This record gives sequence, structure tokens and C-alpha cells, in this order.
Amino acid sequence: MDEERSTGALGRGFTRAGLGLLWLVSRLPWRLQRSLAAAAGWAVFHLAPVRRHVTLVNLRVCFPELTEKERRLLARRHYQSLVLGGLESARCWWRGPEELPAFRIEGLESLERARARGRGVIVISGHFTTLEIAGRMLALRTRLCCLYRDPNNAVIADLLRRHRTAWAARAIGMHDVSGLVRALRDGEAVWYAPDQGKWTPQSLTLPFFGRPAITNTSTARLAQMTGAAVLTFFASRLEDGTYVLRLSEPLENFPSDDPAEDTCRLTKMLEDAIRAVPEQYLWVHQRFKGRRGLPVSPY
Repeated sequence: MDEERSTGALGRGFTRAGLGLLWLVSRLPWRLQRSLAAAAGWAVFHLAPVRRHVTLVNLRVCFPELTEKERRLLARRHYQSLVLGGLESARCWWRGPEELPAFRIEGLESLERARARGRGVIVISGHFTTLEIAGRMLALRTRLCCLYRDPNNAVIADLLRRHRTAWAARAIGMHDVSGLVRALRDGEAVWYAPDQGKWTPQSLTLPFFGRPAITNTSTARLAQMTGAAVLTFFASRLEDGTYVLRLSEPLENFPSDDPAEDTCRLTKMLEDAIRAVPEQYLWVHQRFKGRRGLPVSPY
């Protein structure tokens, strides 16, 4: 027990030291941070390849048309995007809104029209490396609730919870279904990303880039239960350092009587968004883990 407490304390100490370094980097000019992210991402990919194998397997499954050389180049760009996503998060946490990079939002009026119906709006995104900064930017322009899941690291979980609670109209825990339903029935817009392969009672095995994957179907079920409108929200980090946030029109004829069909429809929209900026999607996640009749894990 003492050894476990010591290990935990040591881990928390390393985490806090890392966050302290991240805070210092967050004070640098944004242009310099972008350059540092490019260099650090290259170094991590080549010298400390955390989850590089997972990333390359995911890219091989999802982009079989690419050559191995092209996939490695895409993977390296992804690591640079990962590091930049961390710096974007730090900027959201420790800098004022006026110090965020320039951005524009397309389709905000569609969200406001859907909200005016008074039955809530489910704003669907995916796990892109721009996730943190995109949510923060959208919340600067409109009232937004967010659904969140605590990471395993308690120090980081506390940090994320505090900051998301600060900017979101309501920060709702992933397992707080009653809180989520209550927010929608109160007419709130709730943003979340249901694309990671966590097995829940609402999960089905459905195709993702053509390969069977554990997929959450809760969006269709929530829309059926609450009458909330559903629209998508995807962000892109542009080459000039600015950002574009795109909100779709509310989906027509959604939900249907088939949650699997509805979820496949949302997955296709996610795949299209990924293909537009493939290096910005979170490829380090084991999306194709073998379970419940799935093929053997490719990892």
C-alpha cells in the first residue's frame, strides 16, 4: 500500500511538472509555439514513438489506397498535430479569449435556429486534435454545454473539469445520462464526440472506414427520447494558423426507426470530415480493438 501511494505521488509530481512546463510554453508567442510543435512532433515520432504502431495500423486500415511511405508521412504530420493540439489546449486554459488564434464559424445561424425550437440540440463532433480549442471557440460565440469523460490521470482530469466548467454553460459527465437529458429538455445545445470505441449497452458493431468497429449509437436514441435536433460540428486548423469551425444544418429525417442506420449516417459524415484533414484526427486510439465477434485486433 505504501509503495502504491508513493508511486501515485510520484506520478502526480511528474504530471504537475509537465503541466508547469506546458504553462511556461503557453506564454510564448503563438507563432513560435507552432514552430515548436512541428519540431517536437517530428522528434516524438522518430525518437520516442509512443503509439506509433497503433497510428500506422489505423492509417493502414483506413487508407489502404496510400503507399506505406505516404502513411508514414501522414503519421508524422499527425504527431505534429498532436503536439500542437496540446499547446492549443494550454492556450485555452491559461490565456484569455482575446489571445486565441483567429477563427471563423460557418453555420452558426443553423445552430441558433435549431435552438429556437426549444427542444435542445445535440452537437456532434469527433476526436480531432483541435477538439479542446474548437469547443472553447464555439462557446465564445454561443451558449454551449459539453459532455466530458475524465481521463485516467487524476491531475489532468481535475484540470480539464475545472476549465470546462468555467467556459461551458453546463459541463456534464459522460455517465450522467439524466443530466444530459435534462439539459436537452431545457433547450440547451450539448456538444460531444461519441466516436471512440468504448463498449456500452448502446454499442453496436458497425463499419468505420469499412472495417467493423465498436460504435456508440446513443445519439439517435437521445434524439428519439428528447426530440432534440442533431447537427455536426467539425473544425479545421488551416495552414495560415487560423481556424474554421463548421456547423451543419440539422439533419433531416433524424432519427429514423433504425439506430444502426442513423449511426452509420453520422459515421459517414465523420469520415468525410476526417478525409478533409486526416492528420488532425486522433489516430493514436485503438479504434479497431477485437471484441464481441469483431475480427482479431489488428494491433
